[in-house]
Amino acid sequence: MAGERDGPVTVLCITGWCRNGSTIIGNILNEAHDFIHVGELHFLWKNAVGLGANNLCGCGLELGRCAFWSQILPLGRPAGTSAEYFAAEVVRRQRACVRTRHTWRILRRGLGSVGLRAHAELMTQVYRAIAERSGARVIVDTSKMPGEAALLAALGGEREDTIRPLFVHLVRDPRATALSWHQPKQYVYALPASASTAYWCGFNLAASAITKRHAEHSMALRYEEFIADPAGVIGHLLRFCGADPAVSPMTGRTVELHGNHTVTGNPDRFRTGATVVRDTDDGWRTELSRRPRLAASALSWPLRLRYGYLRERAKGGAGGERARASRRAPAPHWTEERGLRRGKAAP
Repeated sequence: MAGERDGPVTVLCITGWCRNGSTIIGNILNEAHDFIHVGELHFLWKNAVGLGANNLCGCGLELGRCAFWSQILPLGRPAGTSAEYFAAEVVRRQRACVRTRHTWRILRRGLGSVGLRAHAELMTQVYRAIAERSGARVIVDTSKMPGEAALLAALGGEREDTIRPLFVHLVRDPRATALSWHQPKQYVYALPASASTAYWCGFNLAASAITKRHAEHSMALRYEEFIADPAGVIGHLLRFCGADPAVSPMTGRTVELHGNHTVTGNPDRFRTGATVVRDTDDGWRTELSRRPRLAASALSWPLRLRYGYLRERAKGGAGGERARASRRAPAPHWTEERGLRRGKAAP
């Protein structure tokens, strides 16, 4: 493992609602030099003591037995305090201070409470330790928790050289998201379309508030744009983080995945070997029954208009035309009049 690093640690924070493709994007970036994908870091403490949906690191070991995370989990834990008690305290603080509903308050007031200051101090220690142990310059965090994402800009206190946040608001068609949530997948439970779409709206509104506040350090991306041109999008993300696109691990639509240390995420995070990124995501048109499809469409239409999904209906008719329209998606830094703005690439 690498020793202490000089200069700031860049945290690429991917926001949006779950099942938006963040796991595969994070695992691809994990293959690039100087990058590490930690998955959904928010759940580290909860999962490590068996209180979450799963307790396995992406390497296949239990988080508490993983050589990487076992050195990070004790950070911030008072002497004489058990791992279980400390994990419960961290989870209590997360629920009290950094839930989705807290996003706007954190953006306005910053570290306005004792709980937020304590959580910010812990997360600063954790991100620095991840960088030091991995030797990575960029940490990809796909937690998608907007409250914690809003807190990123305040990490490190007055030391501006500590944490350098970048934000990617990743959006996926809510009907495709509803289909993904329709059936349980290993340790991931199922949600009805109405519930998944309500969360889709809330999480994406919060993510929009973050990228609007930190526009110069943010970019917007649709999952459909990623699958239309995965190599191009990964190259854009590398440039956004200040890396050379030449280090991209993509060869066309294929990437060779190795082991990782993701805390949690889509169960596909355990996949290794040659992986081909699929080129369509319109299975919801035939596989999602009428009632959930209508629920997802009705609840999401204002934001679907904002993110450009309604306008794409004019591109073609059923079946193949729609699939071809999806593959002709615009560049990854799309801009919406009332939506998200393009961020500048990191120097």
